[in-house]
Amino acid sequence: MLATASGGFAAQADQSSTPPSVQAAQQTPEQLQQLVAPIALYPDALVAQILAAATYPDQIVEADRWLEQHKDLKGEELGKEVDKQPLDPSVKALVEFPSVLANMDKNLSWTSSLGDAYVNQEQQVMDAVQVMRDRAEKAGNLKSTSQEKVSTQGQTIVIEPADPEVVYVPQYDPWLVYGEPLGVWPGWYWYPGLYLEGPGMEFGFGFGIGFFGEFGWGWGHWGYDWHHHGIMFDHHGYVSHSRVFVNREHFNAAGGVHGGGARGFAGGQHGFSSHSQAGTHSGAFSGFNHGGATRGFSSRGQSSVGGGFHGGGGFHGGGGHGGGGHR
Repeated sequence: MLATASGGFAAQADQSSTPPSVQAAQQTPEQLQQLVAPIALYPDALVAQILAAATYPDQIVEADRWLEQHKDLKGEELGKEVDKQPLDPSVKALVEFPSVLANMDKNLSWTSSLGDAYVNQEQQVMDAVQVMRDRAEKAGNLKSTSQEKVSTQGQTIVIEPADPEVVYVPQYDPWLVYGEPLGVWPGWYWYPGLYLEGPGMEFGFGFGIGFFGEFGWGWGHWGYDWHHHGIMFDHHGYVSHSRVFVNREHFNAAGGVHGGGARGFAGGQHGFSSHSQAGTHSGAFSGFNHGGATRGFSSRGQSSVGGGFHGGGGFHGGGGHGGGGHR
């Protein structure tokens, strides 16, 4: 069982069963572009994992704290212990990328806002990712390297690992890498090892994904169907069952019925909190809710799925500006 990350979470969950405000305005394209800037240049499957996990910010906190307390676990042993935890598959998947998980924990208001945006504006969020990739490409900062493959399929820019055994998380300044500078997210914490000073992009350590291949939440189970603007999990469309955020369209259409998770899946209202984190655009989170599911979803059209399981593991040194592989 995961240790409670903060006593305040449990207290808030007990004290409030009131859903968050559903009157929050939809975010503009410009706001969404700022919101996705820190992750838009990540490989497609990692973007999918992050967006799905962002709908469970409570679990992000839990998982990061748990990982901090179990630094002795490595490789397959770590995977087996993570697999036992009552976490959504998307959150488990991010344990493969501890710096990404920690960054989401440290920038919790951003994570919460990202999850809310994905629940309520899924298509617009992914449009924003493509807009930012196009800007980075035109600025000369997004191109194929020995760490990742960048390709264009129609009008869609796809990013995949160059080596199916190793995933590199690019390092860049999300407010400068896209050409014209963006406003910095309020209260943004610059997590060490993920960000680069200046407008360029580099690669640090690669993450071997082979140790987690036997688990149903590992890298190869995730991808993105760009044609349908949907996260793919096990070749089906992923649906969050988190009760942290309300799908406001479904909530209002149902006359106030409390919808849990993306696409208005029914769920109880416990675990909502009416208070807000600074920088969020709807009620912030409290309580601990687990789940995650798939729905029938056509995978036709442009799609990108994470690489299979080809061994590997551990961390591998990278190079700057695409120089040097992990070997």
